[in-house]
Amino acid sequence: MRVFAPFLLVGLLLLASQQAARLASNQPGVISGVVVNQTGAAIDQASVELRAGSVVVQHTTTDAQGRFRFEHVTPGTYQVHVARSLFAPAMTEVTVNDQPGATLRLVLKGQKAGSRPLADKPDAKEQESLGYLGRQHARGGVAGNGAAPPPAATAIAGALPFNSEAYDRIEENRFRRVADDALSTFSIDVDTASYSNVRRFLNEGRLPPQDAVRVEELINYFRFAYHDAESGQPFSVTTEVAACPWNPRHRLALIGLQAKRLTQERTPPRNLVFLLDVSGSMMPPDKLPLVKTAMRMLVDTLTPEDRVAIVVYAGASGLALPSTPGSRKAEIKEAIANLDAGGSTNGAEGIQLAYEVAGRAFLKNGINRVILATDGDFNVGVTSQGELIRLIEEKRERGIFLSVLGVGTGNLKDSTMEKLADKGNGNYAYLDSLHEARRVLIAEAGATLVTVAKDVKIQVEFNPRAVGAYKLIGYENRVLQHQDFNDDKKDAGEIGAGHTVTALYEIVPPGESIDGGSVDPLKYQNETKPNVAAAQSGELMTVKLRYKQPDGDTSKLMAVAVKDRTSDLTPNLGFASAVAEFGMLLRRSEHKGQSTWSTAQELARRFRGEDLDGYRAEFVRLIDLAAALDTKDETPRPITRRRQ
Repeated sequence: MRVFAPFLLVGLLLLASQQAARLASNQPGVISGVVVNQTGAAIDQASVELRAGSVVVQHTTTDAQGRFRFEHVTPGTYQVHVARSLFAPAMTEVTVNDQPGATLRLVLKGQKAGSRPLADKPDAKEQESLGYLGRQHARGGVAGNGAAPPPAATAIAGALPFNSEAYDRIEENRFRRVADDALSTFSIDVDTASYSNVRRFLNEGRLPPQDAVRVEELINYFRFAYHDAESGQPFSVTTEVAACPWNPRHRLALIGLQAKRLTQERTPPRNLVFLLDVSGSMMPPDKLPLVKTAMRMLVDTLTPEDRVAIVVYAGASGLALPSTPGSRKAEIKEAIANLDAGGSTNGAEGIQLAYEVAGRAFLKNGINRVILATDGDFNVGVTSQGELIRLIEEKRERGIFLSVLGVGTGNLKDSTMEKLADKGNGNYAYLDSLHEARRVLIAEAGATLVTVAKDVKIQVEFNPRAVGAYKLIGYENRVLQHQDFNDDKKDAGEIGAGHTVTALYEIVPPGESIDGGSVDPLKYQNETKPNVAAAQSGELMTVKLRYKQPDGDTSKLMAVAVKDRTSDLTPNLGFASAVAEFGMLLRRSEHKGQSTWSTAQELARRFRGEDLDGYRAEFVRLIDLAAALDTKDETPRPITRRRQ
């Protein structure tokens, strides 16, 4: 690997010494380094991105000694971008080839007064070598002056930082015999957090924890070409059936919903209250600084009819910005700029204040939503999670919904954030980059903020003449009791304007063996007694849906009969099956059948279709990363617990 003369953003020095290269012993395909300030003190929690043009290939943060490392880097030219609060961001160019690489030493300028020192100050000679800019011209991975870095900068290899991320344990759905249970009932899910979180792990060079992979969220990250909703309906229903790619003896059935689309002119006015965690854990650039940048972009899209407020919480809660019209953009941006992280966390008080502010500015025919942005730390001041959930449920009945934006690494409380958004009739998204923040808050703001139907439930009845067994792929956290389908008091998922929802069933024909072992013959009945006329109709299943209007209390029913048909994979079903294979492989699913990384990628490439935003092309790249990492699993083990 050779390091060419760097192009400089404000305050970047690049030094790579012979001694550092020897001590680091980098192998081909490895980029490692250390980030320090002008005095040589290590900078921890700096955000380091490895970029190929506009695409973030890998992302990590520096450890307590300022070290970072990227592995499995394919040959090519990349940019290493470094950002840290209190410092100016910087970027340098690196070329990777088949030769061992040197250790990069990145020096950031611009530290503001009052920031804490991170390491001992080097002596005068070291300061001179660190501050010497203009005479350094690195060739072949070795700095021109050969200056040795201080000891703290040379130890590149080391243990990963402590990981306290928490995920609910997922018990994967199993095949169910139609003779035992002909119904499958679940709530829709439009969250996308799992996909962007999985992407974050892979870009960092790690496989995600199995319980961080929710297959339905991977699939629903993507939009599919379903037909538009008819006039008066909040969404359309599309069904498709074909041979199952990972088990050709089985069938694969797709149920797709397309919510009605809204133009910018028809979007209701927004009453948004941002509830921002400003505790000490939110200091890294991929946390509060990322949220602040995303909010500034959102401000530019506000109309005079919109209103925005900002509530912060740490050791105590406070109103950083009262409800302010969207026409006063400068005032809103100034409040955002003044936000700083520091202190402990008291999430419950912050949520109560946010709901009070949202209630005072309530828009009867508008969008009323609290948007919580946090790394999930609710450790101080929350005496009862049950009380917190009851508050969220009470406010949703009054028309104020809650969405959650998760940020950061190492401390993500995924299970808590998913649960709060679920109870608040909102969405849970994870922001792994500014690009994702723009997608959630701006590009897909309709699907994220404008609810067109709430408490959407799906119940599928399978025909025993056509189906021997079935398995719902994903949605483990959304399964409902069958009687919940007709119970209008039972909460379910929401669907936003323009959103698509996709569910897949793997179907076993009658007579085919399934997992789970055999069952003894029944003593008191020899066979089921199906409705002969219906069973012989050629129908595979009937899909029923219930939903409520956003401000309604009584559900409406839709029903669609699905016939099996001999057909090849459609573009919708083909790409959805590729994502399903990807998720099953990441989860080490026992039901993955003949799935491999190669088959998933072949499906994804074959059915990528129109890809104006580039998300599907990025997905193909993620399959490559996962395949490369699958031979060596170094995933730190987060806390995994069963859902209460």
